[in-house]
Amino acid sequence: MTLAQTPDPVVAPAPVVEPAETKALPLGPDSLTWQLFADNRMALLGPRAAVLQNMLPSLGQGVEDHSVWFAETLARLQRSIPPIFNTVYGVDGVAAGHEVRDFHKHIKGKLPDGGRYSALNPDTYYWAHATFVEHLVVATETFIRPLSDAEKDQIIGEHITWFQRYGVSARSVPTTWAEFDAYWQHALDERLVAHRTAAYGVGYATKGWPRPKRIPAPVWFVVKGPINAISSSITIGGMPERGREILGLPWDPQRERRYQRFAKLSRALNPVYAKLPGKFRMHPIALRAFKREGRVA
Repeated sequence: MTLAQTPDPVVAPAPVVEPAETKALPLGPDSLTWQLFADNRMALLGPRAAVLQNMLPSLGQGVEDHSVWFAETLARLQRSIPPIFNTVYGVDGVAAGHEVRDFHKHIKGKLPDGGRYSALNPDTYYWAHATFVEHLVVATETFIRPLSDAEKDQIIGEHITWFQRYGVSARSVPTTWAEFDAYWQHALDERLVAHRTAAYGVGYATKGWPRPKRIPAPVWFVVKGPINAISSSITIGGMPERGREILGLPWDPQRERRYQRFAKLSRALNPVYAKLPGKFRMHPIALRAFKREGRVA
């Protein structure tokens, strides 16, 4: 009598993890990032990226401890835009990225719960970068045109190259849109909080803007209503639903319908907008980059 032979168990091969570097795509005049990131319609989404950045506890605390965010909110935003644009459109994107990274070397400290934070922690730094990428995709689909899955994957491939320019570890960054979307949803559901810096950044959306010193009181009395209504709609409407919930921002179906009608009109006007001279459509830094490459934006 012979014993039946038990076949050897089949061992599945270990999955091959493709490093981010192999999925990186070039940045240049033919890239979607170049074509979209400096489009002036990105502003129609409001301060979405900046507010979401500050909702990550480590990033929000770093801004509170080391920034002039509360004293000079608009000035800080204006100073931040050119260095970020130069990481995409500059002659030497790597040098520009390292310069931005080095701005943050001293930003470290303690969280309220006693934990430590550092702006150069790859997880914290990547979140800041991810908000720009997500803003680009959402603003494009809301106000310009739909993006295919292939185009979203292309943007993620380009975002790897972009993030690598900062000289911060990129080993764990998403390499497809599906991976990025899963990362993003997890952050919204599990990681973001109503940090004081984020709440301050959207405070004017519910309280209204204070009168600028250069505008006479009678003039401000006339214009403050429309200005506050428009800025409130852009700011609150431009936030993801979960972000509005966390920050307690007021929104309702009627405001959502108005917002979506405006977005639909913007998309419908895209063929007309695309025919305008570049100086009316894009940031000057991007226009100079296209010209440098011998291309017309």
